[in-house]
Amino acid sequence: MKFAVVVFPGSNCDRDMYYAAKDALGEEADLIWYKEANLDGYDAILIPGGFSYGDYLRSGAIASTSDIVTQLKQQAEKGVPILGVCNGFQILLESGLLPGAMLRNQNLKFMCHFEELVVENNQTIFTSEYEQEEIVSIPIAHNEGNYYCDDETRAKLEENNQIVFTYKTNPNGSVSDIAGIINEKGNVLGMMPHPERAVEALLSSDDGLKLFQSMLVNWREKHVAGA
Repeated sequence: MKFAVVVFPGSNCDRDMYYAAKDALGEEADLIWYKEANLDGYDAILIPGGFSYGDYLRSGAIASTSDIVTQLKQQAEKGVPILGVCNGFQILLESGLLPGAMLRNQNLKFMCHFEELVVENNQTIFTSEYEQEEIVSIPIAHNEGNYYCDDETRAKLEENNQIVFTYKTNPNGSVSDIAGIINEKGNVLGMMPHPERAVEALLSSDDGLKLFQSMLVNWREKHVAGA
């Protein structure tokens, strides 16, 4: 399996993503500069956290207007798995690949610590290796992680089982304790917590590794088992 890790000016979790895919998971991975990106030929796309364009205007807003977003939308339409974490999630929201928006944390402070998440939907290509309602420990590191959507959107997310992760104890004020959501098609996941920072016990948790393992297992079932 071959991963593309998209790098924007201001990305600072790209190496973490690269390590998770290449070293922890043991698969191929490339760091792709956003201006030179050609996403054809990759089996999955990872959009890392950080502060793309310094979070000017709104987090992820400027990055969402870059040419690579057109490619992201094309790849999403093809069914290629796309994972956006933290700033990557914000970019997915700003580009319309996922519904909703991010507000400042309710306490108006940057937050950086481990949080317990609940796996609300383990029937996705990103969560199949988890148990339903499994509690996992994944770190957060954000200032604008307060997920917001209107009542109609929230009802739709709940109806379609698009809420993938929730916070056991909501740290930032997110609607319905939402920590991660998926698109209707099931191949674009955005989440604020950082699974790539929890892929080894040495990092205080390896609960995030199952997310990348889920992607690999589902890719193998589709491309190897049927070959």
